[in-house]
Amino acid sequence: MCKPLIISCYFLAALGLASAPLASAAPQKARSETIKQSKSGKTSKAATKVVRKSGKKNVARRAIANARSNIQLSRASARPMLLEHPGLQSAGALIINQLSGDVIYEKNADTITPMASITKLMTAMVVLDANLPLNELISISSEDFDTLKGTSSRLAAGTTLTRGEMLLLALMSSENRAASALSRHYPGGHGAFIRAMNQKAASLGMSHSKFFDATGLNPGNVSTARELALMVKAARAYPEIQQFSTSTEYHLTTPRGQALTFRNTNPLVKSDDWEIGLSKTGYISEAGRCLVMQTKINGAPVIMVLMDSDGKYTRIGDAQRVRKWMETSPAAKLHAG
Repeated sequence: MCKPLIISCYFLAALGLASAPLASAAPQKARSETIKQSKSGKTSKAATKVVRKSGKKNVARRAIANARSNIQLSRASARPMLLEHPGLQSAGALIINQLSGDVIYEKNADTITPMASITKLMTAMVVLDANLPLNELISISSEDFDTLKGTSSRLAAGTTLTRGEMLLLALMSSENRAASALSRHYPGGHGAFIRAMNQKAASLGMSHSKFFDATGLNPGNVSTARELALMVKAARAYPEIQQFSTSTEYHLTTPRGQALTFRNTNPLVKSDDWEIGLSKTGYISEAGRCLVMQTKINGAPVIMVLMDSDGKYTRIGDAQRVRKWMETSPAAKLHAG
């Protein structure tokens, strides 16, 4: 995959652009007069305009050439891929063999950090553990609006969908209002739902993880890469989470007749090169961009946790780097089993 190029132009480029037209002005005039006299003095004004226009193009080309001669190209700084590590740019990471639990690679795996919408994997498990009917209709209300971060949603107040559809949109498109509605329509309400989330975390051994809402918008929802790997492994056992989190898109029509299309926030699920069994992205400013996946690399089931990535596509790039490293590095193959 191509790394971005940083183009830096020095002051000489500006001088090249400024001086080129001046240096070419005299030859341009002489050339124009020669052509005027070459045909018995009957050259038309139109022909003169064509010659001058062509000359201006040549001047422009020379100016651009002068400017480019002073441009220096340098690659953006990125940690190189080595045999020992994949050169990830995410602040925290953990790659483990799902079957053996062996750590293939780790980076700040025990640092406690906000998890953003990775939260929604726990939301989904709590909903499914309650054995609530997925075909039951539930509605979005103003209580589901984000007053913390001010994020928007295409699910207006009054939108009524099945619980299964809300779960799909929460996992696939990271729909915050859908996740909030799922928690409100839980027996005992939102408070009981949050208690169930923390109880589930404790049962999975996630002793450093805390949940305060079902969406992940609250930066108080924290965990570590190592504990999130436990959550991903548990969530992968739910067929609904596997199917919904890896669906590419979903179409629905609102009561007003508006057709809406929701798409997966992880573009890798659409790629034939990846075999992904679970996926969830996350982002709030406090957490950076996050990605967790269960996938197969070299035929081995792998859990991948990438936390606090800078840049919109860095987490995707890191996932690609992990796979390339595991496919080519003897050290990675040894740990992957």
